[in-house]
Amino acid sequence: MYSKRSITPNRLVVIGLAILSLAMPAALFANASDDPVSLVKQTAATILDSLNQNRELYSANPEQLRAVVRKDLLPLLDLEFSARLILGKSSRGATAEQIKAFSEAMSTVLINRYADGLLAFHSSDQLEILPLKGDNTDKVTRVRTRIKLDNGGQAPVDYAFRKGAEGWKAFDVTVEGISYVITFRNQIGPRVEADGIDKVTADIIAGNVVIED
Repeated sequence: MYSKRSITPNRLVVIGLAILSLAMPAALFANASDDPVSLVKQTAATILDSLNQNRELYSANPEQLRAVVRKDLLPLLDLEFSARLILGKSSRGATAEQIKAFSEAMSTVLINRYADGLLAFHSSDQLEILPLKGDNTDKVTRVRTRIKLDNGGQAPVDYAFRKGAEGWKAFDVTVEGISYVITFRNQIGPRVEADGIDKVTADIIAGNVVIED
């Protein structure tokens, strides 16, 4: 089981870039190679340009940045697959509508929590994409990256992609060894088993559930 961590400034920044490097409008993918590595590369460069052009606006109005990230990021994530992984056996018997509502609530937690970290990035040079290795297939791929920190160190950020009817989509992000899916499953799963998916979804939307890293 992963240990719980507090969010340090560097960690917040790392997760911010993790989100940033996926948050590109879906229309831009029309000119990208249909593989996860190309998507990550082109996304990081494109969205950083946009962020730099609107940095003053987003600094003064963080909610606008959250809205932009939410609009551009969600189409690129396999939210319902992530939700089923988070729920585990608790997803059995849940309707498609319940899974969708739960996945949307969880995605809002992720975006709202880390979007502010995007403002710390100024250059795509802060992102290094490593060559593919390991058990990658034509259906599931892991893209490994390294984020350069202000203190001179590096933090590993890995993206898990799966290919479905709509192409490649990310379903998990692992930051410094901490998986988004596993972290949420360890903390949300027991609540769903005890209280039911509808109650937990409502609590997440109301801000009554705190996810610790």
